[in-house]
Amino acid sequence: MRHVIPVSLVLVATLGIAVRSADAQPSALRAEVQKDWAGMKDTMMKIADAMPEDTYSFKSTPAQRSYGEQILHVANVNLAVLQTVGGNAAPPTINAKATAKADILKAMSDSFDYGSALINEHTPETMLQVVKLRFLGESTRARGFYFLLGHTWDIYGQMAVYLRLNGVVPPASVRP
Repeated sequence: MRHVIPVSLVLVATLGIAVRSADAQPSALRAEVQKDWAGMKDTMMKIADAMPEDTYSFKSTPAQRSYGEQILHVANVNLAVLQTVGGNAAPPTINAKATAKADILKAMSDSFDYGSALINEHTPETMLQVVKLRFLGESTRARGFYFLLGHTWDIYGQMAVYLRLNGVVPPASVRP
């Protein structure tokens, strides 16, 4: 015997699934942004720490930023964009001229901690609100975070080359 399911029942069930999926997406988005942001901080802190302090001034060519300047660049760009995301968390004070490894690592760590605080302040809905972001113009807050993640991966790639030019294997490439 063949069972026939009314089209209206299939339609109602499908719409119910679609509505539940749409409701889950904003909540998942914020959690995913926070997870990716925390992962990026961990990755960057490891690669930043891998270079010995006496080679933090190393430049691959004279026209390039030094290793330490690359890290400060990440911190400063994070801060510039994050200050336009909106929120109550106080931005950290970053010494853009720092040269000591500990100060540079702290600047980058503080910039990522500021981003985490802002993510935690926002609801799933406000992460999807359009605001005017530095370098991006009208964009969602979530896009601002993903722009910063992409920018940071670009700098990470340059830092990996700097490490290898100094005989250091980037932490992510070390096999146990």
